[in-house]
Amino acid sequence: MLTWKDVINFSVNGNPTPDKRVEKTEAEWEALLSPEQFKITRLKGTEMAHSGALCTTYDAGKYNCVCCGAPLFDSTIKYESGSGWPSFTQPIKENAIKYKKDSSFGMVRVEIMCNTCDAHLGHVFPDGPEPSGLRYCTNSESITLEKVEDEQ
Repeated sequence: MLTWKDVINFSVNGNPTPDKRVEKTEAEWEALLSPEQFKITRLKGTEMAHSGALCTTYDAGKYNCVCCGAPLFDSTIKYESGSGWPSFTQPIKENAIKYKKDSSFGMVRVEIMCNTCDAHLGHVFPDGPEPSGLRYCTNSESITLEKVEDEQ
């Protein structure tokens, strides 16, 4: 289980190696994504709080990167943080997320990105629930939900 200490260590000393890399030109990403997805994932934008389609969705499944399809989070670790963005306590696996110190807007935060394609996802904060204490605050536009069908 990752902790805030691990997150800071990755942001300072280097990230875990991803399973694979996906690289495209800016024009290729722009052709693949909606304008809002491109603004958020490639230009490091954000959506307005409580506006994302996945904020209040709690269906079973995997949350994947909208750009490259890499698995990022599992629905079992999603929770209602009250922040207005989909929030998770852990990535699906340690090397799914890339961490970078972000000093924009006059504050210091840790940006989270897809470790496969460098898509901006949001930020991680040390104010989540136990046992990890982490809150991965993620833009709905940067992820897709791959639902798991109920077995009958």
